[in-house]
Amino acid sequence: MRRLALRWTTPALIAAVLLSSLKSTVAAADDADKADGTVAVFTISGEVTEKPGDEELAIFTGQSADSFLSLTTRMGKTISDDDVKAVVILAGNTAPGLAQAEELHKLLVDIKKAGKPVYVHADQLMTRQVMIFSGASEISMSPTGYIFLHGLYGEQVHLRGLLDRLRIKPDFITMGAYKSAAETFMLETASPAAAEMTKWLFDGMYDSTVNALASGRGVTSEKVKAWVDNGIYSAEEAAEAGIIDSVTYRQDLVAKIKEKHGKDVSFDKRYGKKSQQQIDFSNPFAALQLWAQILSGPAKKKSDKDSVAVIYVEGSILPGTPAASPFGSAGGAYSTPIRKALDEAAEDDTIKAVVLRVDSPGGSVVASEIILDATRRVKAKKPIVISMGNTAASGGYYVSCAADTIFAESGTVTGSIGVLSGKFVTTDMWKSVGINFTPLARGKKAGMLGSATAFTEGERARMTAWMEKVYGQFKVHVTGIRGDRLKKPIDELAAGRVWTGQQALEHGLVDKIGGIHDAITYIAEEAKVKDYEVRVLPRPKNFAELLMGDLNGGSNKKSKTLSLEASVSEDALWKSVLPLMQGLDPSRVAAVQQAIQQLDIVSREQISLSTPILIAE
Repeated sequence: MRRLALRWTTPALIAAVLLSSLKSTVAAADDADKADGTVAVFTISGEVTEKPGDEELAIFTGQSADSFLSLTTRMGKTISDDDVKAVVILAGNTAPGLAQAEELHKLLVDIKKAGKPVYVHADQLMTRQVMIFSGASEISMSPTGYIFLHGLYGEQVHLRGLLDRLRIKPDFITMGAYKSAAETFMLETASPAAAEMTKWLFDGMYDSTVNALASGRGVTSEKVKAWVDNGIYSAEEAAEAGIIDSVTYRQDLVAKIKEKHGKDVSFDKRYGKKSQQQIDFSNPFAALQLWAQILSGPAKKKSDKDSVAVIYVEGSILPGTPAASPFGSAGGAYSTPIRKALDEAAEDDTIKAVVLRVDSPGGSVVASEIILDATRRVKAKKPIVISMGNTAASGGYYVSCAADTIFAESGTVTGSIGVLSGKFVTTDMWKSVGINFTPLARGKKAGMLGSATAFTEGERARMTAWMEKVYGQFKVHVTGIRGDRLKKPIDELAAGRVWTGQQALEHGLVDKIGGIHDAITYIAEEAKVKDYEVRVLPRPKNFAELLMGDLNGGSNKKSKTLSLEASVSEDALWKSVLPLMQGLDPSRVAAVQQAIQQLDIVSREQISLSTPILIAE
């Protein structure tokens, strides 16, 4: 007797693997309905992104669809939910930025003040995590767990030695003594001005961390600094020092919570998330059904409810539109989709106010101006507020210049009002491998943007004059909106100087210390709306939309401009070492990649609003 063989496609196999996890999710939801009360459980692990993803796409990429706004919104719901008896946070390996960390810390304090105990359990913790979770009611760790409470460490990235090795000569021009982004390529170490600036920047960031930890644990700042200077703690040593409260296994913590809040209390690991669609698990074709549902992408109806729109400027600011991909979006804040989202918010009568969430080190001048102009169109019709994330500097500050009110956390990196431009001279690099070029030029400045030679005196003078106009316009944008709120003349606040959010508040560059939820609440009050929803624009595309976009072809053409990335990728030593470096030193590799991205902006546009590259851990 022949047996019928069922051939599964790869998508169907993927969907089949998901059925067991979905089945357990549905069962957990059913149990939650039967329970007398709920303990809301949140896992904070991995990268904490600003922009939300699509849950269907997350199934295939393994990336979380839970954005920072979504996570904190769900956590915030526990404050007024009478069914929630307590909150549990399972701390994984995560490193949110300092501004995100401050907002999470304050949220835990608010939950605790609402009478909902917050229990944190971890196997290991680093400095910033300890700062976040110090806002909880109780921190416990597994036996043999450990804490690296080693403080705040930072580095500036300098690629000059690599460029010399590749026989590439950097030739950059900057506006402002403190505009040190070009030092990444020009120098092997920080200039005196950059060293002075990073000192006040890191002093402010360290103070923010220490003060939050001290407040959370109920100790003095001096006590926290003593903890930090000791550096490393076993779980037992941390409990003895008062950094955490207890050393216990997770199952023992669960038993303790049940003893305190009731043996029938339900632990809801999906608290605040939309319920999963019911699936017939007895049907062997359920996986195919799931796959068909994903591809069909049921249309999401536009809400008619009053709303506050949140629009993100996250990552390097770039012109145009990113290439579509069903397996992850291109990194960066592209001007076209952001402009369209702002225009949609301006025209949509159901959107009563707008929050522009900025977490960006800057980038393209043209793209920054396009986004800024779009914010003005919003402001002409309805209230708009800026919420700064971990970084909102240079171009990230530029796009913030139209709003009357700017929120930042005390540890936000902002400012960096300045401009840079430059290029790399690659002639010697090509000669080193036996390749020569014969120049052909018509016009005195025909080779000004080429990589054959450094700027001549005349070319440098013209470039400088152009940059002075852009820099002047940047300062006009700032003074035009900030006015007499600036505590010093603009030239004493600009020139590339980078500030923490607290320092920026003291100088009048921002208006309020607070996070994204503070900004949403504020602008809703300004718009005089009480019953509203928060709507993210542009709406995250579902899997089918991204897939079709990819099949139709992206709009971006690959740049033909020679970049450091191309040169480096051909270097045998770099190619052999990079995979090892990625595993051993990911933060430094990420910094080098960010430097290459900034270089690409300068190569394509000849000018950039970029902030210095700093590693801060």
